[in-house]
Amino acid sequence: MNKTKLAQLLLTGAAIAATSSISAKPNDQLTVAEGASEKVAASLNAWIATGKSPKGRKDKCYGIALAGENDCKAGAGTSCEGTSTIDFQGNAWTYAPKGSCESIVTPNGPASLEELDRDNA
Repeated sequence: MNKTKLAQLLLTGAAIAATSSISAKPNDQLTVAEGASEKVAASLNAWIATGKSPKGRKDKCYGIALAGENDCKAGAGTSCEGTSTIDFQGNAWTYAPKGSCESIVTPNGPASLEELDRDNA
């Protein structure tokens, strides 16, 4: 493959990625952990209520996305965004408001700033 063709393919891929409609978001199955500070609880509840990706500073939060709604990393052989195959997959992350990840609880257990061993496809 020549350099011109490779450059065209890379530009096409970048354009597709920039216009992708997949956007990880919170879901109504997420709850705030008991003992979370009022500030964190308010931030999480506002984020969950909007149903949109968080603005501003964020953390990569593992185990909170529904299937196909992760921001990135979903195990070996995946291509990243939108590739999780099960709800709350432990090796897939989604952005959450900065400082809130460890206060998120899913039906399958708490979220984590580190990859989880549970519910991996």
